[in-house]
This record gives sequence, C-alpha cells and structure tokens, in this order.
Amino acid sequence: MTAGETDEQLAERLAAAAGLMLLDLQISGKFVGKSLGQAGDARANAMLMRELRAARPDDAILSEEEKDNIVRCDNRRAWIVDPLDGTREYSEGRSDWAVHVALAIEGVPTVGAVALPGLGLTLTSGSPKPLEPANVPLKMLVSRTRPAAEAVHVAEKMGAELLAMGSAGAKAMAVVRGEADIYLHTGGQYEWDNCAPAAVAIAAGLHVSRVDGSPLVYNCADPYLPDLLICRMELAEEVLRLAAQYSPAG
Repeated sequence: MTAGETDEQLAERLAAAAGLMLLDLQISGKFVGKSLGQAGDARANAMLMRELRAARPDDAILSEEEKDNIVRCDNRRAWIVDPLDGTREYSEGRSDWAVHVALAIEGVPTVGAVALPGLGLTLTSGSPKPLEPANVPLKMLVSRTRPAAEAVHVAEKMGAELLAMGSAGAKAMAVVRGEADIYLHTGGQYEWDNCAPAAVAIAAGLHVSRVDGSPLVYNCADPYLPDLLICRMELAEEVLRLAAQYSPAG
C-alpha cells in the first residue's frame, strides 16, 4: 500500500505489478498449459484482492476469480478486475493477454489500467496518449477463435482488414495504440472483460458503447455484457449503422 495514491495511480500500480508477477510465472517453467493459467489466475487475483482491500477498504470489488456478492451494487464505487484476461493466450506463451484493474463510479467506467506485460506496457486512463492516424485500409479486430459475424459483415462493408488477436484487453488496447481502428464484439463478455479497457479507451478519446449505441453500465447485479464497440470517434456512426443492418440471413 502506498500512502496518498490516487485511484489512477493505484490502478496502474496494481495492474503493472500483477502483470510482472504473471510474466515471471510464465517464463519460470514451473507450470505449463492449463495449470499455468490456473496458477496465474489464482496468484494474480490473491495479490489484487489483498492490495485493493488494504488501499480502498470501503469500496466494493468485482473480480472474475472471486465469488460474487451483489451487495456490491449498493456501493457507488466498485473496483472491477480481471487478474488474467486471455488465459488461453497466457498458457500458450503468447503476448496478447492482459491484466485489467478498473474503478466504476455510479456505473461509469471512470478509472482504468490495462497491463500488457508481454509488450512491456501499461495503458491507463490517467495518462492517455494522443491517437495515431487511422490505418489505411482500416483494421478491425476479431477473436482468434470465434470472430463475430457482425464484425465480419461490418469489415466487408467498410473495406477493413480483419486482425485476429487474443484477449479483449489486448484487442481494445490495439485500438488505443493505433494498431487497429475498430473492435466490435457481439459474442458476450462480462464486466471484468471490458471495464478497464473501456475506461482507458474513453480517456484516449475513442468511442465506447454497446453495439446499439447505448452506454456500457457497470456494477450491475448481473455482470454479463453481451456486446461492445470501441472504435475511432469518426467511424462510430457508420459502424453502428452497419452493425444494426446485419442479419444472419445476409
């Protein structure tokens, strides 16, 4: 615990520290495959819970790796964390995994830090970087294993190239970093999958919403979030229009 830390500083410190812990475990050789992911999830979660409870004892916490208690919904401040986003990628020794630490205040993703340990980066809402120019042609991020049909449809209509990547945090931060321009996901996520990425993306000046254009709301009794869109502001209207037009029948 560091005295006098702002929420932004706390989120950044914890995300970076958990990322380094996970990176050390990944390269240690002590675990492999699924056991590596399980060990990483457990160790990073234990550290994050300990530190958050010490630093912000009056705040609620929602973590993928903790038993949920909807009493948290009575608290206007809720930390929403994913100790290891992209367990499959982490277990395979890839770099496209992340650690998410976010603070939602009255349902709004207000503070966020996303560590990308495999790239040596931690991106935060507290220190947004200027956006890079749009890619030519545009690039749209999709899942490595289950690309959303709506995303494929939008990419075809906009002439965008598809870029497959692992974790939700890695994909969202690829837009923040200028590697891609659009991240459209309709396959279902949970609050911990995108709260920190949403906060970082909003601070960077990107469009962030549900696929119907409505805002993402956090610290809900049911943490399931069916879809989201993170993209460059100037592309949002067209992406939302095309996504609304999509139908499985074509």
